[in-house]
Amino acid sequence: MENPENLNEELIRIAIVGPESTGKSTISQQLALHYDTIWVPEYARGYCEKLVAECTWEDEINMFRGQLELEEQMASQANRLLICDTTFITVKIWSDHMFGRTPQEVLDKLPLHNYDLYLLMNIDLPWEEDPLRDFPHMREHFMEVWHKELKALEANYSLISGTDEERFRNAVSHIDGFLLSK
Repeated sequence: MENPENLNEELIRIAIVGPESTGKSTISQQLALHYDTIWVPEYARGYCEKLVAECTWEDEINMFRGQLELEEQMASQANRLLICDTTFITVKIWSDHMFGRTPQEVLDKLPLHNYDLYLLMNIDLPWEEDPLRDFPHMREHFMEVWHKELKALEANYSLISGTDEERFRNAVSHIDGFLLSK
């Protein structure tokens, strides 16, 4: 997917984030197709599918490292935009919720690993059952946490709402607006 005309342009990282069951993976794939680039899947999903016991502190650290490694491996294949289906901020949010604290290496890396634009998926989609989803009754809580975390990072982020095509159009509109401002 390398485009010789874009070799000198800086890679733009777009993070698709939000609470459980907000369409992050679906929209990541759609955006990658729309912008003729690739998307980095959520490392934690594959990791957790293989777990045979409850997630541990060490598992959270492994997911943090795995997400970063996967993103860096795939960055060279991107065509100007790298669409990231979540980020390791999720590790911070889950660690804080499950263990009451965050691994120090995650905290150390957070201010250093920035994304150019975060698209925060709203909780206006219906909940979809999934064995890896745990908190249908806490969507509002986690939405507040996402806002708080992104504000703490002074992140450039937009809330993306709507269903199906409307949600996709809203995401494209925010990305296009960001690209025009560069």
